[in-house]
Amino acid sequence: MPRRPFAATALLLLIAHAGVMPAQQAAPAGLDSFVTKVMKRFDVPGLALTIVQDGKVVVARGYGVREMGKPALVDSQTTFGIASNTKAFTATALGMLVEEGKIQWDAPVVRYLPTFALSDPFVTNQMTVRDLLVHRSGLGLGAGDLLWWPESTYNRKEIMQRLRYIPLATSFRGAYAYDNVLYLVAGELIETISGKSWEEFVQSRILTPLKMSDSRVSHSAAAGKGNIATTHAAIDGVVRPIKPFTSDNTDPAGGINASARDMAKWLIVQLDSGRTGATRLFQEATTRQLWTLVTPMPCCGGPAQIRPNFMGYALGFQVQDYRGHKFVTHTGGLPGYTSMVSMIPDQKLGVSVLTNQESGAAWQTISYWILDQYLHATDIDWMARIAPPPATATIPAPERPVGPPRDSTSRPSLPLAAYACTYTDPWYGDVSIKLEGGKLVMRMLHTPGLTGELEHWQHDTFVARWRDREMRADAFVTFALNPDNSIDQVKMRKFLNSTDFSFDFQDLLLKRVPANRPCS
Repeated sequence: MPRRPFAATALLLLIAHAGVMPAQQAAPAGLDSFVTKVMKRFDVPGLALTIVQDGKVVVARGYGVREMGKPALVDSQTTFGIASNTKAFTATALGMLVEEGKIQWDAPVVRYLPTFALSDPFVTNQMTVRDLLVHRSGLGLGAGDLLWWPESTYNRKEIMQRLRYIPLATSFRGAYAYDNVLYLVAGELIETISGKSWEEFVQSRILTPLKMSDSRVSHSAAAGKGNIATTHAAIDGVVRPIKPFTSDNTDPAGGINASARDMAKWLIVQLDSGRTGATRLFQEATTRQLWTLVTPMPCCGGPAQIRPNFMGYALGFQVQDYRGHKFVTHTGGLPGYTSMVSMIPDQKLGVSVLTNQESGAAWQTISYWILDQYLHATDIDWMARIAPPPATATIPAPERPVGPPRDSTSRPSLPLAAYACTYTDPWYGDVSIKLEGGKLVMRMLHTPGLTGELEHWQHDTFVARWRDREMRADAFVTFALNPDNSIDQVKMRKFLNSTDFSFDFQDLLLKRVPANRPCS
Protein backbone atom coordinates (compact mmCIF):
# COMPACT_ATOMS: atom_id res chain seq x y z
CA MET A 1 0.00 0.00 0.00
CA PRO A 2 1.17 3.57 -0.60
CA ARG A 3 2.59 5.23 2.46
CA ARG A 4 3.85 8.60 3.65
CA PRO A 5 6.35 9.40 6.42
CA PHE A 6 4.71 9.11 9.83
CA ALA A 7 4.48 12.56 11.36
CA ALA A 8 3.37 11.92 14.94
CA THR A 9 5.47 14.12 17.20
CA ALA A 10 5.15 11.58 19.99
CA LEU A 11 7.14 8.99 18.09
CA LEU A 12 10.49 9.99 19.51
CA LEU A 13 9.08 9.67 23.03
CA LEU A 14 7.69 6.36 22.21
CA ILE A 15 9.60 3.73 24.02
CA ALA A 16 6.66 2.81 26.13
CA HIS A 17 8.09 2.07 29.50
CA ALA A 18 4.68 1.68 31.15
CA GLY A 19 3.63 -1.75 32.35
CA VAL A 20 6.83 -3.65 31.54
CA MET A 21 6.92 -7.09 33.16
CA PRO A 22 9.99 -8.05 35.21
CA ALA A 23 12.69 -9.18 32.78
CA GLN A 24 14.25 -12.55 33.50
CA GLN A 25 17.04 -12.22 30.95
CA ALA A 26 18.63 -9.32 29.11
CA ALA A 27 16.93 -8.09 25.97
CA PRO A 28 19.06 -7.81 22.80
CA ALA A 29 21.33 -4.78 22.87
CA GLY A 30 19.87 -1.83 20.99
CA LEU A 31 16.37 -3.35 20.91
CA ASP A 32 14.43 -0.21 21.84
CA SER A 33 16.24 2.06 19.39
CA PHE A 34 15.87 -0.50 16.60
CA VAL A 35 12.13 -0.94 17.16
CA THR A 36 11.62 2.83 17.28
CA LYS A 37 13.57 3.25 14.04
CA VAL A 38 11.49 0.57 12.30
CA MET A 39 8.24 2.14 13.47
CA LYS A 40 9.27 5.50 12.12
CA ARG A 41 10.37 4.06 8.77
CA PHE A 42 7.13 2.16 8.25
CA ASP A 43 4.66 4.65 9.72
CA VAL A 44 3.56 2.44 12.62
CA PRO A 45 1.91 4.41 15.45
CA GLY A 46 1.95 1.64 18.07
CA LEU A 47 3.43 -1.78 18.64
CA ALA A 48 3.41 -4.51 21.31
CA LEU A 49 6.49 -6.69 21.57
CA THR A 50 6.96 -9.96 23.43
CA ILE A 51 10.10 -12.09 23.79
CA VAL A 52 10.24 -15.25 25.91
CA GLN A 53 13.03 -17.77 26.37
CA ASP A 54 13.46 -20.83 28.59
CA GLY A 55 9.99 -20.30 30.02
CA LYS A 56 10.77 -16.77 31.17
CA VAL A 57 9.56 -13.38 29.98
CA VAL A 58 12.43 -11.36 28.55
CA VAL A 59 10.35 -8.52 27.10
CA ALA A 60 6.64 -7.70 27.22
CA ARG A 61 6.23 -4.04 26.51
CA GLY A 62 4.62 -1.44 24.30
CA TYR A 63 6.05 1.16 21.97
CA GLY A 64 4.40 4.18 20.48
CA VAL A 65 0.87 5.43 20.83
CA ARG A 66 -2.52 3.76 20.73
CA GLU A 67 -3.82 6.36 18.28
CA MET A 68 -2.06 8.92 16.09
CA GLY A 69 -2.27 12.43 17.47
CA LYS A 70 -3.26 11.32 20.96
CA PRO A 71 -0.93 10.94 23.95
CA ALA A 72 -1.99 7.54 25.35
CA LEU A 73 0.96 5.17 25.07
CA VAL A 74 0.92 1.50 24.22
CA ASP A 75 1.92 -0.58 27.24
CA SER A 76 2.21 -4.25 28.09
CA GLN A 77 -1.58 -4.52 28.58
CA THR A 78 -2.74 -2.72 25.43
CA THR A 79 -4.73 -5.10 23.24
CA PHE A 80 -4.34 -5.55 19.48
CA GLY A 81 -6.23 -7.78 17.10
CA ILE A 82 -3.95 -10.77 16.45
CA ALA A 83 -6.03 -11.80 13.40
CA SER A 84 -5.02 -15.17 11.96
CA ASN A 85 -2.74 -15.92 14.88
CA THR A 86 -6.08 -16.90 16.42
CA LYS A 87 -6.03 -20.04 14.26
CA ALA A 88 -3.54 -21.67 16.62
CA PHE A 89 -5.99 -21.21 19.50
CA THR A 90 -8.70 -22.96 17.49
CA ALA A 91 -6.34 -25.82 16.62
CA THR A 92 -5.31 -26.12 20.27
CA ALA A 93 -8.97 -26.22 21.34
CA LEU A 94 -9.61 -29.09 18.93
CA GLY A 95 -6.51 -30.85 20.29
CA MET A 96 -7.95 -30.64 23.79
CA LEU A 97 -11.17 -32.29 22.59
CA VAL A 98 -9.09 -35.02 20.92
CA GLU A 99 -7.30 -35.63 24.24
CA GLU A 100 -10.68 -36.06 25.90
CA GLY A 101 -11.71 -38.66 23.33
CA LYS A 102 -14.60 -36.56 22.06
CA ILE A 103 -13.28 -36.24 18.49
CA GLN A 104 -10.50 -37.73 16.37
CA TRP A 105 -8.12 -35.81 14.14
CA ASP A 106 -8.67 -38.15 11.22
CA ALA A 107 -12.39 -38.79 11.58
CA PRO A 108 -14.74 -37.29 8.96
CA VAL A 109 -16.18 -33.91 9.82
CA VAL A 110 -19.67 -35.14 8.87
CA ARG A 111 -19.51 -37.63 11.76
CA TYR A 112 -19.80 -34.62 14.09
CA LEU A 113 -21.46 -32.07 11.78
CA PRO A 114 -23.88 -34.00 9.54
CA THR A 115 -25.05 -30.80 7.78
CA PHE A 116 -21.55 -29.82 6.66
CA ALA A 117 -20.96 -30.07 2.91
CA LEU A 118 -18.70 -28.80 0.16
CA SER A 119 -19.63 -28.87 -3.53
CA ASP A 120 -18.12 -32.31 -4.15
CA PRO A 121 -19.81 -35.19 -2.26
CA PHE A 122 -16.56 -37.19 -2.19
CA VAL A 123 -14.69 -34.30 -0.55
CA THR A 124 -17.55 -33.77 1.89
CA ASN A 125 -17.44 -37.38 3.05
CA GLN A 126 -13.65 -37.63 3.17
CA MET A 127 -12.77 -34.32 4.81
CA THR A 128 -11.43 -34.88 8.31
CA VAL A 129 -11.11 -32.66 11.37
CA ARG A 130 -7.42 -32.27 10.50
CA ASP A 131 -8.34 -31.14 6.96
CA LEU A 132 -10.31 -28.20 8.35
CA LEU A 133 -7.06 -26.64 9.59
CA VAL A 134 -4.48 -27.22 6.87
CA HIS A 135 -5.66 -25.39 3.72
CA ARG A 136 -5.85 -28.35 1.33
CA SER A 137 -9.62 -28.73 0.86
CA GLY A 138 -9.65 -27.82 -2.83
CA LEU A 139 -11.23 -24.43 -2.17
CA GLY A 140 -9.40 -21.56 -3.84
CA LEU A 141 -7.47 -18.84 -2.03
CA GLY A 142 -9.85 -17.01 0.28
CA ALA A 143 -12.88 -18.75 -1.21
CA GLY A 144 -16.11 -17.85 0.55
CA ASP A 145 -14.65 -14.92 2.45
CA LEU A 146 -17.24 -12.55 0.95
CA LEU A 147 -19.79 -14.40 3.07
CA TRP A 148 -18.30 -12.74 6.16
CA TRP A 149 -15.92 -10.05 4.93
CA PRO A 150 -16.68 -7.16 4.90
CA GLU A 151 -19.30 -7.49 7.62
CA SER A 152 -22.29 -9.38 6.21
CA THR A 153 -25.87 -10.19 7.14
CA TYR A 154 -25.13 -13.92 7.36
CA ASN A 155 -24.61 -15.68 10.67
CA ARG A 156 -22.04 -18.39 11.28
CA LYS A 157 -24.37 -21.31 10.56
CA GLU A 158 -25.68 -19.72 7.36
CA ILE A 159 -22.12 -19.24 6.13
CA MET A 160 -21.30 -22.89 6.75
CA GLN A 161 -24.42 -23.98 4.85
CA ARG A 162 -23.50 -21.86 1.82
CA LEU A 163 -20.06 -23.44 1.39
CA ARG A 164 -21.67 -26.33 -0.53
CA TYR A 165 -22.32 -23.98 -3.47
CA ILE A 166 -18.71 -22.82 -3.95
CA PRO A 167 -16.97 -24.73 -6.78
CA LEU A 168 -13.65 -26.30 -5.82
CA ALA A 169 -10.58 -24.85 -7.51
CA THR A 170 -8.21 -27.85 -7.17
CA SER A 171 -8.34 -31.51 -6.29
CA PHE A 172 -8.88 -32.48 -2.67
CA ARG A 173 -5.56 -32.48 -0.76
CA GLY A 174 -3.85 -31.61 -4.03
CA ALA A 175 -2.69 -28.05 -3.37
CA TYR A 176 -2.20 -25.44 -0.67
CA ALA A 177 -4.69 -22.54 -0.72
CA TYR A 178 -5.20 -20.45 2.41
CA ASP A 179 -8.78 -20.20 3.66
CA ASN A 180 -10.68 -18.79 6.62
CA VAL A 181 -14.12 -20.32 6.25
CA LEU A 182 -13.08 -23.83 7.29
CA TYR A 183 -11.83 -22.44 10.60
CA LEU A 184 -15.37 -21.11 11.01
CA VAL A 185 -16.52 -24.71 10.49
CA ALA A 186 -13.97 -25.80 13.11
CA GLY A 187 -15.60 -23.33 15.49
CA GLU A 188 -19.00 -24.86 14.79
CA LEU A 189 -17.52 -28.29 15.47
CA ILE A 190 -16.18 -27.14 18.84
CA GLU A 191 -19.61 -25.79 19.77
CA THR A 192 -21.41 -28.98 18.71
CA ILE A 193 -19.08 -31.26 20.65
CA SER A 194 -18.50 -29.17 23.77
CA GLY A 195 -21.87 -27.49 24.13
CA LYS A 196 -20.06 -24.15 24.36
CA SER A 197 -19.64 -21.55 21.66
CA TRP A 198 -16.12 -21.18 20.28
CA GLU A 199 -15.81 -17.96 22.28
CA GLU A 200 -16.94 -19.60 25.53
CA PHE A 201 -14.68 -22.62 25.02
CA VAL A 202 -11.54 -20.61 24.24
CA GLN A 203 -12.20 -18.21 27.11
CA SER A 204 -12.89 -20.90 29.74
CA ARG A 205 -10.45 -23.57 28.59
CA ILE A 206 -7.49 -21.51 27.35
CA LEU A 207 -7.49 -17.81 28.26
CA THR A 208 -8.74 -18.14 31.84
CA PRO A 209 -6.39 -21.02 32.86
CA LEU A 210 -3.45 -19.11 31.36
CA LYS A 211 -4.54 -15.92 33.15
CA MET A 212 -4.65 -14.07 29.82
CA SER A 213 -6.81 -11.46 31.53
CA ASP A 214 -6.27 -8.65 29.00
CA SER A 215 -7.39 -10.75 26.03
CA ARG A 216 -10.79 -10.88 24.39
CA VAL A 217 -12.23 -13.53 22.08
CA SER A 218 -14.13 -11.46 19.53
CA HIS A 219 -13.44 -9.09 16.66
CA SER A 220 -15.99 -6.70 18.13
CA ALA A 221 -13.77 -6.14 21.18
CA ALA A 222 -11.58 -3.90 19.01
CA ALA A 223 -14.37 -1.31 19.05
CA GLY A 224 -14.66 -1.30 22.83
CA LYS A 225 -13.32 1.17 25.36
CA GLY A 226 -10.23 0.89 27.49
CA ASN A 227 -6.63 0.03 26.78
CA ILE A 228 -7.15 -0.85 23.11
CA ALA A 229 -4.92 0.03 20.16
CA THR A 230 -6.73 2.00 17.47
CA THR A 231 -6.60 0.59 13.95
CA HIS A 232 -4.70 2.56 11.27
CA ALA A 233 -4.02 2.16 7.55
CA ALA A 234 -2.81 4.11 4.56
CA ILE A 235 -5.88 5.49 2.78
CA ASP A 236 -5.07 7.31 -0.46
CA GLY A 237 -1.44 7.39 0.66
CA VAL A 238 -2.09 8.86 4.11
CA VAL A 239 -1.84 6.78 7.31
CA ARG A 240 -4.83 7.53 9.50
CA PRO A 241 -7.21 5.82 11.94
CA ILE A 242 -9.76 3.52 10.32
CA LYS A 243 -12.76 1.55 11.51
CA PRO A 244 -11.89 -1.85 13.01
CA PHE A 245 -13.50 -5.02 11.73
CA THR A 246 -16.20 -5.90 14.26
CA SER A 247 -18.15 -8.87 12.87
CA ASP A 248 -17.80 -11.94 15.08
CA ASN A 249 -18.74 -14.48 12.41
CA THR A 250 -15.17 -15.60 11.93
CA ASP A 251 -13.82 -15.29 15.45
CA PRO A 252 -12.42 -18.86 15.17
CA ALA A 253 -10.26 -17.72 12.25
CA GLY A 254 -9.09 -14.37 13.58
CA GLY A 255 -11.09 -12.88 16.44
CA ILE A 256 -8.73 -12.75 19.42
CA ASN A 257 -7.44 -9.42 20.75
CA ALA A 258 -4.40 -9.78 23.01
CA SER A 259 -1.67 -7.80 24.77
CA ALA A 260 2.09 -8.18 24.95
CA ARG A 261 1.98 -9.72 28.42
CA ASP A 262 -0.76 -12.18 27.43
CA MET A 263 1.11 -13.25 24.31
CA ALA A 264 4.03 -14.10 26.62
CA LYS A 265 1.81 -16.58 28.47
CA TRP A 266 0.63 -18.09 25.18
CA LEU A 267 4.17 -18.46 23.81
CA ILE A 268 5.46 -20.04 27.02
CA VAL A 269 2.73 -22.69 27.16
CA GLN A 270 3.25 -23.52 23.49
CA LEU A 271 7.02 -23.81 23.90
CA ASP A 272 6.64 -25.96 27.01
CA SER A 273 4.39 -28.55 25.32
CA GLY A 274 1.25 -27.45 27.09
CA ARG A 275 2.67 -27.17 30.59
CA THR A 276 1.61 -24.18 32.67
CA GLY A 277 3.20 -24.18 36.11
CA ALA A 278 2.52 -27.48 37.85
CA THR A 279 -0.36 -28.37 35.55
CA ARG A 280 -0.96 -28.90 31.86
CA LEU A 281 -3.26 -27.06 29.50
CA PHE A 282 -2.74 -29.81 26.94
CA GLN A 283 -0.50 -32.82 26.43
CA GLU A 284 2.84 -33.06 24.66
CA ALA A 285 1.20 -35.25 22.01
CA THR A 286 -0.99 -32.30 21.05
CA THR A 287 2.07 -30.11 20.57
CA ARG A 288 3.48 -32.69 18.16
CA GLN A 289 0.24 -32.61 16.19
CA LEU A 290 0.10 -28.82 16.11
CA TRP A 291 3.68 -28.52 14.87
CA THR A 292 3.79 -31.39 12.36
CA LEU A 293 3.76 -30.26 8.74
CA VAL A 294 0.73 -31.53 6.79
CA THR A 295 0.38 -29.43 3.63
CA PRO A 296 3.53 -28.49 1.71
CA MET A 297 3.72 -24.83 0.70
CA PRO A 298 5.59 -23.36 -2.27
CA CYS A 299 9.07 -22.20 -1.36
CA CYS A 300 11.92 -21.29 -1.22
CA GLY A 301 13.47 -17.94 -2.05
CA GLY A 302 15.56 -15.33 -0.29
CA PRO A 303 19.26 -15.04 0.50
CA ALA A 304 21.11 -18.34 0.73
CA GLN A 305 21.83 -18.03 4.45
CA ILE A 306 18.11 -17.88 5.33
CA ARG A 307 16.53 -19.71 2.40
CA PRO A 308 14.30 -22.46 3.85
CA ASN A 309 14.70 -26.06 2.75
CA PHE A 310 11.05 -26.80 3.46
CA MET A 311 7.87 -24.93 4.24
CA GLY A 312 4.39 -26.14 5.04
CA TYR A 313 1.25 -25.71 7.06
CA ALA A 314 0.62 -27.68 10.23
CA LEU A 315 -2.40 -27.23 12.53
CA GLY A 316 -2.86 -23.49 12.95
CA PHE A 317 0.87 -22.87 12.43
CA GLN A 318 3.27 -22.61 9.52
CA VAL A 319 6.40 -24.73 9.88
CA GLN A 320 9.72 -24.30 8.08
CA ASP A 321 13.43 -24.14 8.84
CA TYR A 322 15.33 -20.96 9.64
CA ARG A 323 19.13 -20.91 9.85
CA GLY A 324 19.18 -24.64 10.56
CA HIS A 325 16.45 -24.60 13.21
CA LYS A 326 12.82 -25.67 13.10
CA PHE A 327 10.76 -22.48 12.89
CA VAL A 328 7.07 -22.42 13.93
CA THR A 329 5.32 -19.24 12.92
CA HIS A 330 2.19 -17.48 11.72
CA THR A 331 1.17 -14.01 10.65
CA GLY A 332 -2.09 -12.13 10.91
CA GLY A 333 -3.80 -9.24 9.20
CA LEU A 334 -7.02 -7.29 9.71
CA PRO A 335 -7.99 -3.73 8.82
CA GLY A 336 -5.50 -1.71 10.85
CA TYR A 337 -3.87 -4.64 12.67
CA THR A 338 -0.99 -6.89 11.60
CA SER A 339 1.06 -9.37 13.61
CA MET A 340 3.65 -12.12 13.58
CA VAL A 341 4.31 -14.95 16.04
CA SER A 342 7.65 -16.78 15.83
CA MET A 343 8.97 -19.76 17.80
CA ILE A 344 12.25 -21.65 17.57
CA PRO A 345 11.53 -24.68 19.77
CA ASP A 346 15.07 -25.97 20.22
CA GLN A 347 16.03 -22.56 21.64
CA LYS A 348 12.85 -22.29 23.74
CA LEU A 349 12.56 -18.90 22.05
CA GLY A 350 9.32 -17.10 21.19
CA VAL A 351 8.68 -13.67 19.71
CA SER A 352 5.39 -11.84 19.12
CA VAL A 353 5.02 -8.51 17.32
CA LEU A 354 1.59 -6.84 17.22
CA THR A 355 1.02 -3.56 15.35
CA ASN A 356 -1.82 -1.11 14.84
CA GLN A 357 -0.96 -0.34 11.20
CA GLU A 358 -1.00 -2.52 8.10
CA SER A 359 2.76 -2.72 7.66
CA GLY A 360 3.99 -6.26 7.16
CA ALA A 361 7.46 -4.85 6.65
CA ALA A 362 7.55 -3.62 10.26
CA TRP A 363 6.82 -6.91 12.00
CA GLN A 364 8.95 -8.82 9.54
CA THR A 365 11.97 -6.57 10.11
CA ILE A 366 11.63 -6.64 13.90
CA SER A 367 10.91 -10.36 14.19
CA TYR A 368 13.82 -11.54 12.09
CA TRP A 369 16.23 -9.04 13.63
CA ILE A 370 15.37 -10.38 17.11
CA LEU A 371 15.64 -14.02 16.04
CA ASP A 372 19.06 -13.30 14.57
CA GLN A 373 20.27 -11.69 17.79
CA TYR A 374 19.47 -14.86 19.73
CA LEU A 375 20.93 -17.11 17.05
CA HIS A 376 24.11 -14.97 16.91
CA ALA A 377 23.58 -14.42 13.20
CA THR A 378 23.87 -10.79 12.16
CA ASP A 379 24.87 -11.19 8.52
CA ILE A 380 21.67 -9.61 7.19
CA ASP A 381 20.81 -5.96 7.63
CA TRP A 382 17.05 -6.44 7.80
CA MET A 383 16.27 -2.75 7.70
CA ALA A 384 18.32 -2.22 4.56
CA ARG A 385 16.97 -5.38 2.96
CA ILE A 386 13.30 -4.52 3.45
CA ALA A 387 13.55 -0.71 3.28
CA PRO A 388 16.50 0.64 1.26
CA PRO A 389 18.03 3.84 2.63
CA PRO A 390 16.19 6.96 1.44
CA ALA A 391 19.17 8.05 -0.67
CA THR A 392 18.90 4.94 -2.84
CA ALA A 393 15.19 4.25 -2.60
CA THR A 394 13.09 4.94 -5.66
CA ILE A 395 9.61 6.44 -5.62
CA PRO A 396 7.17 3.65 -6.45
CA ALA A 397 5.04 4.16 -9.53
CA PRO A 398 1.28 4.33 -9.03
CA GLU A 399 -0.29 0.89 -9.15
CA ARG A 400 -1.80 -0.01 -12.51
CA PRO A 401 -5.16 -1.73 -12.85
CA VAL A 402 -5.12 -5.46 -13.49
CA GLY A 403 -5.22 -6.39 -17.17
CA PRO A 404 -4.27 -4.87 -20.54
CA PRO A 405 -4.47 -1.15 -21.37
CA ARG A 406 -7.92 0.40 -21.41
CA ASP A 407 -9.79 1.24 -24.61
CA SER A 408 -11.09 4.59 -23.42
CA THR A 409 -12.90 5.28 -26.69
CA SER A 410 -15.28 2.32 -26.33
CA ARG A 411 -18.86 2.63 -25.12
CA PRO A 412 -21.33 0.27 -23.42
CA SER A 413 -23.32 -1.96 -25.75
CA LEU A 414 -26.62 -1.11 -24.04
CA PRO A 415 -28.29 1.91 -22.47
CA LEU A 416 -27.37 2.12 -18.77
CA ALA A 417 -30.92 1.26 -17.72
CA ALA A 418 -30.60 -2.14 -19.42
CA TYR A 419 -27.89 -3.20 -16.94
CA ALA A 420 -30.09 -2.40 -13.93
CA CYS A 421 -31.28 -5.70 -12.47
CA THR A 422 -31.10 -7.93 -9.46
CA TYR A 423 -28.51 -10.65 -9.98
CA THR A 424 -27.76 -13.67 -7.84
CA ASP A 425 -24.85 -16.00 -7.20
CA PRO A 426 -25.45 -19.52 -5.80
CA TRP A 427 -23.14 -19.14 -2.81
CA TYR A 428 -23.13 -15.39 -2.15
CA GLY A 429 -26.76 -14.47 -2.83
CA ASP A 430 -28.25 -11.33 -4.36
CA VAL A 431 -26.62 -8.25 -5.86
CA SER A 432 -28.65 -5.22 -6.92
CA ILE A 433 -27.78 -2.79 -9.71
CA LYS A 434 -30.03 0.26 -10.07
CA LEU A 435 -29.97 3.42 -12.15
CA GLU A 436 -29.90 6.35 -9.74
CA GLY A 437 -29.40 9.93 -10.86
CA GLY A 438 -28.09 8.81 -14.23
CA LYS A 439 -25.50 6.46 -12.68
CA LEU A 440 -25.51 2.72 -12.06
CA VAL A 441 -25.22 1.85 -8.38
CA MET A 442 -24.22 -1.66 -7.24
CA ARG A 443 -25.23 -3.01 -3.86
CA MET A 444 -24.04 -6.38 -2.64
CA LEU A 445 -27.16 -6.97 -0.62
CA HIS A 446 -25.63 -9.14 2.11
CA THR A 447 -22.64 -6.80 2.50
CA PRO A 448 -23.83 -3.25 3.22
CA GLY A 449 -20.31 -1.87 3.03
CA LEU A 450 -19.99 -2.90 -0.61
CA THR A 451 -22.16 -0.22 -2.21
CA GLY A 452 -20.84 1.98 -4.95
CA GLU A 453 -21.19 3.59 -8.34
CA LEU A 454 -20.33 1.67 -11.51
CA GLU A 455 -17.91 3.75 -13.57
CA HIS A 456 -17.66 2.73 -17.21
CA TRP A 457 -14.25 1.31 -18.01
CA GLN A 458 -14.47 -0.14 -21.52
CA HIS A 459 -16.98 -2.05 -23.64
CA ASP A 460 -19.33 -3.82 -21.20
CA THR A 461 -16.92 -3.63 -18.28
CA PHE A 462 -17.43 -1.18 -15.43
CA VAL A 463 -15.50 -0.51 -12.21
CA ALA A 464 -17.34 -0.65 -8.89
CA ARG A 465 -16.04 2.31 -6.87
CA TRP A 466 -17.14 1.49 -3.33
CA ARG A 467 -18.37 4.51 -1.41
CA ASP A 468 -16.53 3.39 1.71
CA ARG A 469 -12.98 4.14 0.56
CA GLU A 470 -11.54 2.23 3.53
CA MET A 471 -12.48 -0.93 1.61
CA ARG A 472 -9.60 -0.39 -0.84
CA ALA A 473 -11.20 -3.04 -3.05
CA ASP A 474 -12.63 -1.53 -6.21
CA ALA A 475 -13.64 -4.26 -8.64
CA PHE A 476 -14.16 -4.82 -12.35
CA VAL A 477 -17.77 -5.72 -13.21
CA THR A 478 -18.16 -7.30 -16.65
CA PHE A 479 -21.48 -8.06 -18.33
CA ALA A 480 -21.73 -10.86 -20.91
CA LEU A 481 -24.52 -10.54 -23.49
CA ASN A 482 -26.67 -13.07 -25.30
CA PRO A 483 -27.13 -12.85 -29.10
CA ASP A 484 -30.37 -10.91 -28.55
CA ASN A 485 -28.52 -8.30 -26.45
CA SER A 486 -30.02 -9.50 -23.19
CA ILE A 487 -27.59 -9.92 -20.30
CA ASP A 488 -26.48 -13.51 -19.77
CA GLN A 489 -24.19 -13.20 -16.74
CA VAL A 490 -21.96 -10.88 -14.76
CA LYS A 491 -18.45 -11.57 -13.49
CA MET A 492 -16.26 -9.58 -11.14
CA ARG A 493 -12.58 -9.42 -10.30
CA LYS A 494 -10.26 -7.12 -8.40
CA PHE A 495 -9.28 -3.81 -9.96
CA LEU A 496 -5.83 -3.61 -8.35
CA ASN A 497 -3.43 -6.42 -7.47
CA SER A 498 -3.06 -5.02 -3.95
CA THR A 499 -6.69 -5.85 -3.10
CA ASP A 500 -6.86 -8.28 -0.19
CA PHE A 501 -7.51 -11.87 -1.25
CA SER A 502 -10.54 -12.07 1.03
CA PHE A 503 -12.44 -9.98 -1.52
CA ASP A 504 -12.97 -13.13 -3.61
CA PHE A 505 -14.97 -11.37 -6.32
CA GLN A 506 -13.51 -13.71 -8.94
CA ASP A 507 -15.53 -16.63 -7.56
CA LEU A 508 -18.88 -14.94 -8.24
CA LEU A 509 -21.02 -15.88 -11.25
CA LEU A 510 -24.05 -13.61 -11.23
CA LYS A 511 -27.26 -14.37 -13.15
CA ARG A 512 -30.38 -12.24 -13.58
CA VAL A 513 -33.33 -12.63 -11.21
CA PRO A 514 -35.66 -13.75 -12.66
CA ALA A 515 -33.48 -15.31 -15.34
CA ASN A 516 -36.16 -15.33 -18.06
CA ARG A 517 -36.85 -11.58 -18.09
CA PRO A 518 -34.77 -8.80 -19.62
CA CYS A 519 -33.28 -6.22 -17.28
CA SER A 520 -35.04 -3.22 -18.75
